[in-house]
Amino acid sequence: MPTAIKIIAGGETLNAELNDTPTAQAIVAALPFDSSASRWGDEYYFSVDVHANGDDTPKRDVFSVGELGFWESGNAFCIFFGPTPVSQGTEPRMANPGIPIGRVRDDILPLMSMGPRVPMKVELA
Repeated sequence: MPTAIKIIAGGETLNAELNDTPTAQAIVAALPFDSSASRWGDEYYFSVDVHANGDDTPKRDVFSVGELGFWESGNAFCIFFGPTPVSQGTEPRMANPGIPIGRVRDDILPLMSMGPRVPMKVELA
């Protein structure tokens, strides 16, 4: 069963959900996060104290707009809202394969106008 969360970024609140997978549930257990997210193309990311040990969820590098991912190389929570510097066209793409962990349920359009670093809080809804 997905877990409802809120992402508060630059004063905007986005409703989202985390999957029922080992890494997503490890993130749920570690909430709340209060960080400064960095922008990489049309992706925001920030490091979290979570590890994906033993998660057999298939990894991939191409994500959908509004999808949430976990980048193991940097223990990072990622929010995709468009192409990144390594994209081939308009799809969001991670630098290397990561774990899909959920999705934003609201319109991600507010993220498009935010800057290179954004205060971000992720908490249970």
